Amino acid sequence: MSPRPAPRVRAEARDDGSVEVTAPGYRLTVAPDGATARLAAGPGHPLQLRLPGALDRVGARDDTLSVDTPVLATEDGCPLITVARRSTAWRSAHTRLWCGPEGPELTWHVTGSGRLDEAHLLAFRSALGGRGSGLQPSGHAWHTLFSPNPGAPRRLLRGAGESAVIGVCGDARPGRGHWFFTPAPLCLAFTETALPDDAEPATGLADTWWTVGVGSPVAAQTFTQLAYVPSDGGWHLRLDHEGHTAVDGSFHTPTVRLAPGHHDPYAGLRAHRSWLVARGWAPARATDETAAPPAWWSEPMFCGWGAQMARARDTGRPAPELSSQAEYDAHLDHLARHGLVPGTVVVDDKWQRLYGSWEPDADRWPGLRSWIAERHAAGQRVLLWWRAWATEGVPARWCVRTPDGHPVALDPGHPEARALLRDNLRAMLAPDGLDADGLKIDFTADTPSGHHLVGHGPAWGVALLHQQLAVMYAAAKEAKPDALVVTHTPHPAFADVTDMVRLNDMLRLDDPDPYAHVVPQMRYRAAVARAGCPHLLVDTDDWCAPDLAQWRAYAEAKPALGVPALYVTTHLDRTGERLQARDYAALRTQWRSGGWRDRAE
Repeated sequence: MSPRPAPRVRAEARDDGSVEVTAPGYRLTVAPDGATARLAAGPGHPLQLRLPGALDRVGARDDTLSVDTPVLATEDGCPLITVARRSTAWRSAHTRLWCGPEGPELTWHVTGSGRLDEAHLLAFRSALGGRGSGLQPSGHAWHTLFSPNPGAPRRLLRGAGESAVIGVCGDARPGRGHWFFTPAPLCLAFTETALPDDAEPATGLADTWWTVGVGSPVAAQTFTQLAYVPSDGGWHLRLDHEGHTAVDGSFHTPTVRLAPGHHDPYAGLRAHRSWLVARGWAPARATDETAAPPAWWSEPMFCGWGAQMARARDTGRPAPELSSQAEYDAHLDHLARHGLVPGTVVVDDKWQRLYGSWEPDADRWPGLRSWIAERHAAGQRVLLWWRAWATEGVPARWCVRTPDGHPVALDPGHPEARALLRDNLRAMLAPDGLDADGLKIDFTADTPSGHHLVGHGPAWGVALLHQQLAVMYAAAKEAKPDALVVTHTPHPAFADVTDMVRLNDMLRLDDPDPYAHVVPQMRYRAAVARAGCPHLLVDTDDWCAPDLAQWRAYAEAKPALGVPALYVTTHLDRTGERLQARDYAALRTQWRSGGWRDRAE
């Protein structure tokens, strides 16, 4: 662990039992009752914090029966405030506030046994008697909320009275559309300035921003999502453990840091990552020369999914059936006739016979190994698309299952499932296998979720996804040391299981606004990826464009954001609009210029 900064924080225990903490950027006052605190920074309104927390066990809700007076001590040269309480669910419970220079850091500790259900942080359920029983959330005067987890494409910001979720689960169904980054950094940003929801976050329209960040070793992130829960002038955080986190003895939550004074949300995300790195909770960049990425990783990419979807529009066939050797040869030949030869080709869904296997579909890809060899001879590299969590072709006993035994997701906690992943990766990437050059991992938002699902190990949620990607990443590098692994996981702790962060689909196909502004949305996503994982490359993606005008605008913007990716060859799948000679000419100029390579680290 890196040494903490020299202390610049003072604290005083007062005669009335309160504790006053003064730091360069904030002032914290813990009330004598131990249940409440005021946190202020600059001229803005103070936050009203509720300290005890509520860590529900399966079958036992955590109410607070009494709260002790705060106790002041020192840890690592900074004030440490401890507040003990009596709980209906645990033998003992207390909250720790470590007051560092950048902001207070809170953790909630319990002792006892059971399975953790939901952890409600910065709120508590009062059973103290008298008035005000029930849930007590913290209070705020914020107007605008920034989430690093993309939602509706037109909206970059939202009101502080709206909910937000960051996690590893989601899809296109109502209330679950937060799947573009799974997971994003576990850090929200707030300001008292009222901003429109389409304002770009880095425009300096707000005077100052707070961040509320969550940190711990990634193996301890055994929750499926972090939820920001707003209420009438109030808020708190909820971690959804879903009964899969066993407590036997002592347990403490991840740490929540409240940090004021950021000039925009991306500066807050960069500070959040620095905090994680300093604590050893996220990897720092290697400093040796061998850490530089291979040059071919930064070459323009062609992914066939958009072309498959366009052909599906023409033929009426399902797009996965159009992942074939003949189709990809036609796409690449068409591009070559227009002077476009991508450095990397991504063979997308569904090249394999079964989603859970490396084996190609022999009818559609009769000679995938030789086809990859031909691409190599032409100076190109090939990535294979992979569906995370797929159970097709995987024995049910190696999967996370429903109580009646139905497989839900491949379980990296099962040793046979881990061995299957390693065998698949070796067959896909090793020189004596298909000899592909890496993989694009998709559908990480299919991470299993549910109280009654049955798995094989202690990992769940964020930790379970990281475990799966860690197995795959290590196997990929063992099979081919310069293999490129692409994910859409800009959480800083995932920087050790990916090489390139994909910005993901421009929009959801069922979005009510088909003309959402693509370029601001993708700029925002790229800024999140750079803040969360600054030393990784960015895959700019290219699907699905609302119309040709916005496709052109985004194509022009891509070199400033990351490695240009092209998904279309002849026409857009959503509108049927055809690419014109000017479009191919613009792509040729862009690919030859290589301006984005100068920014690749």
